[in-house]
This record gives sequence, structure tokens and C-alpha cells, in this order.
Amino acid sequence: MAKSSSKIASSSSTSISDRTLTGLGNLIKLLPTGTVFVFQFLNPVLTNYGHCSPVNKFLTSILIAICGVSCAFSCFTDSYKDGDGMVHYGIATFNGLWPSSGSAELSKYKLRVGDFVHAFFSVIVFAVLSLLDSNTVQCFYPSFESTEKVLLMVLPPVIGAISGSVFVVFPNTRHGIGYPSTSSSDESDNLSDEN
Repeated sequence: MAKSSSKIASSSSTSISDRTLTGLGNLIKLLPTGTVFVFQFLNPVLTNYGHCSPVNKFLTSILIAICGVSCAFSCFTDSYKDGDGMVHYGIATFNGLWPSSGSAELSKYKLRVGDFVHAFFSVIVFAVLSLLDSNTVQCFYPSFESTEKVLLMVLPPVIGAISGSVFVVFPNTRHGIGYPSTSSSDESDNLSDEN
């Protein structure tokens, strides 16, 4: 009896920890880490560490725009594993994944409302991250840093909390470029259940 109750308790705690880690993983997927890394790497150079000329402002604007588009675009990519075990990536459309190979049923990968919600919040989170970066602030609106310090400190956590809450309502089921495909993650779940 004690053994079965401890097994139930351990399975419920495992379930809670799995849910927590899944929620954290979904929150991490909100911004593609490669895009954020590229921005964090190039922004100091392009803004001349906050001492901008018009050329620096132009180049930084292009970087922010490209990274924002990348964040949105990644919300519309997905992957699947075909019968041969090869992982294929595609772009979600209203009919399924494109480009499609004839060997798999890809209509289940159609665009959903959640994809647009994720894209919107990815862009919002990236905009807050990029536009409130100290180099960007010094480059584009230096007086803002001294007059609006409270906003610079409060806005990122507030946007993060709102985005995290929306992510709970619209969980991300896409496994885009850089994430394991649906069938490979299912296989790893089955392997962990067998052990």
C-alpha cells in the first residue's frame, strides 16, 4: 500500500515537473535563440557601442527589422520525420507544410490561430529586448535613458509575464528549425516511459 502511494506521489510530482519544464521550454521557444544571439553579437558593433552616426542608425534599424522578421518567420516553420527516419523542415501553410514530400500526411501541420499569436508576441518580446537594449537606447533616444529609467526596468518583465500567460493559453506545438521533430520527440517520450 505504501509502495503504491509513493509511486502515485512520485508520478504526480514528475507530472508537475514535466509540465513546468514543458512550460519553460515553450517560453524559451518564444524567441529563437539564434536570432537573439545574432542581435546581441552585432548590435554593439553596428551602434558603435551607443555612439551612432546616421549610418550606424540605418544599419541598426536593418538589423532589428531582419531579426524581428526572423522571430515571426520561425513561428511558421515545423518539422516531421518521414518513414525513412529523415527529418524534413517546412513552412506551415493553410493546406499543410510546404514543401511537402509525398511520403507523409502533412495536412495536420496547417496554420492555426496560435501561430499568429506566437508570431505577434515573438515580435513584441524581441522589440522590447532590442529597443530597450542599452546600446540601442543610447543610439536612437539617449535622453530616454535618464528620464524613463523606471520604464526601462519595468517594461521587460511585464511584457515577459504577459507573453508567458498568453503562451499558456496558446501552447506552441510547432517544432521549427532548430527543434526536434514531432515524431522524434514522441520517440524520446516513449523511451523515457519504458525506462
